[in-house]
Amino acid sequence: MDKRIMIVAGEASGDLHGARLVMEALKVDPSLSFFGIGGSGMRAAGVVTLTDAAELAVVGLVEVISHFPAICRAFNQLKKIVRTDPPDLLILIDYPDFNLRLATLAKKAGVRVLYYVSPQVWAWRVGRVKKIGRVVDRMVVVFPFEVPFYEKEGVPVTFVGHPLVDAVHPSMTRSRAQERFGIDPGRKTIGLFPGSRRHEIKSLFPVILESAVLLLRDFPDLQFILPLASSLKRNDIDPFIDSSGIEITVVEESGYDVMQVCDAIICVSGTVTLEIALIGVPMVIIYKTAPLTYMIGRHLVKVDHIGICNIVAGERAVKELVQHDAVPDKIVAEISRILTDKEYDLAIREKLCQVRVKLGSGGCSAKVAEIAIKMLTERS
Repeated sequence: MDKRIMIVAGEASGDLHGARLVMEALKVDPSLSFFGIGGSGMRAAGVVTLTDAAELAVVGLVEVISHFPAICRAFNQLKKIVRTDPPDLLILIDYPDFNLRLATLAKKAGVRVLYYVSPQVWAWRVGRVKKIGRVVDRMVVVFPFEVPFYEKEGVPVTFVGHPLVDAVHPSMTRSRAQERFGIDPGRKTIGLFPGSRRHEIKSLFPVILESAVLLLRDFPDLQFILPLASSLKRNDIDPFIDSSGIEITVVEESGYDVMQVCDAIICVSGTVTLEIALIGVPMVIIYKTAPLTYMIGRHLVKVDHIGICNIVAGERAVKELVQHDAVPDKIVAEISRILTDKEYDLAIREKLCQVRVKLGSGGCSAKVAEIAIKMLTERS
């Protein structure tokens, strides 16, 4: 009988990693059957998605409340399958609060669990390592500094490098991308990356747009470009753009090509900071969440940086503006410095090059697929 694999990715970045993993696994064994939670990328790779990841993509303790009914429905659907018609393997990608609960159920049902992209135990709630050891059969990590956290507790762990090393490659030259997007090569280009979640659009996109308006006062020739995340639609952003009164080129695909035409980028904190770092474009990272979420987070999070590219770098490679500092004046000051101070711009680019070196040599998705297929064979 064909092997059935349940795979769960709760947001856009996990959908990307899941899609590449599935494609690599199907190269080795085309008879494998994948189903679960994912987005457009995983569907295109052949995954039957029972719930779209966009419905579950939230960040913050307060923000989860409004999405709780959808999260519960998705969890209960998978729980029923695990108990009544268990898959041959469960692959979980990040999304820890949801996925660790599902892993617990799978363990009780005798389903082997592969966890790909570790919860950030190195940042907060270190005690979760013990729970992970009880319910996960193999932890696959994408940062080398994560390995000691699991080895210390005796959790089987494998470092495979970061999947973005293989994924982040423009599909065309910079000049060709400029031509395709209608970007004037003689003018500076600022990328606007407001996030992949609707609540980020509501809370941070107005701040980004106000920053763009202020930048135009000092740099009248600036042009702006925005890549639309696959989890969003044009009507999620168009009202904000229309009210700002500025011209923005919106691109609904080719995100890495968009990055490479930019001279600087304003982006929200998230996986996108790592993607931009791999392309090598200077950026300013902004982050703002509900006051209660931020207050609680300040006491729980144990890292010095909020941007994942800075965490990998081990230093503040790019500027971070968090909560009350995430305001237009400070954003404009940083972008202006990048545009006018060539030495500063070059120093940032050199630090971003080192980030790429630390993320491994590539082939990550194929390595994870190999581990998954081996786990299926061992079960048989």
